[in-house]
Amino acid sequence: KPLHYGTLLGSRACAHMAAAAWASGFLIALLHTANTFSLPLCQGNALGQFFCELPHILKLSCSHSGYLREIGLIGVTASLSFSCFIFIVFSYVQIFRAVLRIPSQQGRHKAFSTCLPHLAVVSLFLSTATFAYLKPPSISSPSLDLVVSVLYSVVPPALNPLI
Repeated sequence: KPLHYGTLLGSRACAHMAAAAWASGFLIALLHTANTFSLPLCQGNALGQFFCELPHILKLSCSHSGYLREIGLIGVTASLSFSCFIFIVFSYVQIFRAVLRIPSQQGRHKAFSTCLPHLAVVSLFLSTATFAYLKPPSISSPSLDLVVSVLYSVVPPALNPLI
């Protein structure tokens, strides 16, 4: 019963899930930050971005082992993110199945108008972030990197109040 999560789970379960999300995000950020600060930079410290993005910092690094360690962390992060994405897709499939069983056309329209914008923003964030971190270096350009960075770091948070 995906449309009844709030009443079925209770506030304690919701608090535990929120705490787990915050804790895992903090842990991943801490690991990336600690590894990034341990990288020696051979090509200066100027980035062509508006924030310190990991792929661009790795381009400045001259440490092969630090680079491989960071690539491993990105791989673990991508795996965790993909598993979260699978759960999101599974949840939305359940939600859409429940919405399609709503007898009134107006009720289905109201439910879809609530769910689809959220799904679009989540899809925009995940697809552009995945592209930014896993694209081959051969298609990298400063302008493309900047556009992709804005698409996953600025646009989704800006759209959240509208949703």
